[in-house]
Amino acid sequence: MAQGTIGVTSDNIFPVIKKFLYSDHEIFLREMISNAVDATQKLKTLASVGEMKGELGDLKVRVIIDKKKKTLTIQDHGIGMTAEEVDKYINQIAFSGAEEFVNKYKNRTEAIIGHFGLGFYSSFMVSDKVEIFSLSYKDDARAVHWSCSGETTYEMEDTIKAERGTDIVLHINDEFSQYLEDATIEGLLKKYCKFLPVEIVFGKKKEWKDGKQVETDEDNVINNTTPAWTRKPAELKDEDYKAFYRELYPMQMDEPLFWIHLNVDYPFHLTGILYFPRIKRNIDVRRNKIQLYCNQVFVTDEVENIVPEYLTLLHGVIDSPDIPLNVSRSYLQSDNNVKKIASHITKKVADKLSELYKNDKEDFEKKWDDIRLFIQYGMLTDEKFYERAISFCLVKNTDLKYFNIEEYKEKVKGEQTDKDGNLILLYTQDPNANYTHIERAKQKGYDVLLMDGELDVHAMSQLEQKNEKMRFVRIDSDILENLIRKQDAQKDNYTEEQKEGMRKAFEKILPTDNKLNYYISFEAADSDSLPIFLTQNEFMRRMKEMSQHQQGMNFYGEMPDQYNLVINTSHPLIKDLFGKMQSEEVEEVVEKKDDKKEGEEPVKETVKKTVWNLTGEDERLNQLTDIALLASGQLKGEALAKFVNRTVSLLQ
Repeated sequence: MAQGTIGVTSDNIFPVIKKFLYSDHEIFLREMISNAVDATQKLKTLASVGEMKGELGDLKVRVIIDKKKKTLTIQDHGIGMTAEEVDKYINQIAFSGAEEFVNKYKNRTEAIIGHFGLGFYSSFMVSDKVEIFSLSYKDDARAVHWSCSGETTYEMEDTIKAERGTDIVLHINDEFSQYLEDATIEGLLKKYCKFLPVEIVFGKKKEWKDGKQVETDEDNVINNTTPAWTRKPAELKDEDYKAFYRELYPMQMDEPLFWIHLNVDYPFHLTGILYFPRIKRNIDVRRNKIQLYCNQVFVTDEVENIVPEYLTLLHGVIDSPDIPLNVSRSYLQSDNNVKKIASHITKKVADKLSELYKNDKEDFEKKWDDIRLFIQYGMLTDEKFYERAISFCLVKNTDLKYFNIEEYKEKVKGEQTDKDGNLILLYTQDPNANYTHIERAKQKGYDVLLMDGELDVHAMSQLEQKNEKMRFVRIDSDILENLIRKQDAQKDNYTEEQKEGMRKAFEKILPTDNKLNYYISFEAADSDSLPIFLTQNEFMRRMKEMSQHQQGMNFYGEMPDQYNLVINTSHPLIKDLFGKMQSEEVEEVVEKKDDKKEGEEPVKETVKKTVWNLTGEDERLNQLTDIALLASGQLKGEALAKFVNRTVSLLQ
């Protein structure tokens, strides 16, 4: 028996592993299985080039629990190791500067294992003792037994082993007894090893018999060794892609809309399949559905630093050996390969969408409502994606017809260009609430867009920035004549004193609400327009809507809603009301505007002014105001009941 000291420059390797890798202790199983698969793959390679003679035999990797002995064994039939190889690969650890490194990276535990290649030693996170039993594939090789109890000393001796390969036996610490439970180990195997290229066996399959589950003679193979992304696209049919999607997301009820099969050899290696799910609302719920693999070993499903943020809305798999199993966030953010991968994936996604749009526009339009959120999110957060996507970014009008941006601009520019050369794109977020406005716009030959998506407000602002002299205006943000101003505003014949009197008459009956502010204005709209209606300032309303999704805009969200009560001075009813106003001369004491010296009392004077009042018209004023409130969805409760009763009374 040989004894020795593990070759490290610091004697605290095991306290380091146990203390600083504690939060990631479950990855030990991934590391052990990965080593076993590597050994098996290397044997296959040696056999293929003639360096390994004889039969390959059973190459399955087996995971075995022995609760009585409190051991977890990972067994492979790969290339195995000689005593010299154990000494080289196990005993000599490149761990220079351990203490300095740990102090620097103790909050990023994944960097320790990944940086120093300590995959095997992660087993000591959960074990009191680790043993290796190994027999090399080489002719006349002798089996070797190595053991270590978590100190820097080890024991190594010759042993007897019947089959080629390596058994790693972990004597599980009582603190981590969960790793002796079948359910725990099977869960970890399915998480990390679900698509490894070598079959992973954990016990036997079970079946129901006589009212209980019993083991069969068939191996319980955990993984699919040839997942769809490892196969050539020409070998796969649509049903194969859909079946793999169900394998990835067994709880997902909807089928994917379409998918992209990635296969890159240069300047980096990358394979994978990205699926477009149906995305409706609530962005955050559907994030982190892309799984990252390294040579078919699961790494993470938090891929924000590997793909652009908006692509985290997609589902699927990315596999790249150029991204190590153990990587820190700073590595992902700075590594050039990762940046190239993100850029390539962005291009592939945009190319696929463009291809779908060009090849079958009608089918693309059917999918638009399900992928709109994703495309808008990408355009808002990635300038390069915006440049590629603008050609297939669609808008939909209230007749449910679709257009790309340039098509729509061409469609409406004749009628919807105002006197200053601005192209006005009218839109609604609620066709039912804005029905009257929409119908009147159509009568004038205008078209109205339906912009009811979660990111539509942000998307409109971006398009306005990119397109000079083009503006989106909600259909109820002003009177139609002002929305698309074709000529200078018409003037009415009423004095400011008359308007002030009318304003006060309406102010008395407007509802009072701390969350609503009303401003009364006068416009000479068409005589066939409504006599009175509510509008809402486009800028303020849009800012309030954007504040719901954008940090730093809470100021707008807390402001009361501002509405403009527009009185149409051209309407016969309003003209009649103005005709019934009465004027009177009143005296008013005011301060003189002349400059006064400091300390002196202001000089006051009495002036005469004309005041107009409207009396005896409460019913009509209330009715007109309620009609405007009703048209904007603000007439509710008691006020609505009064309106209904008043309307019935007026009809009698």
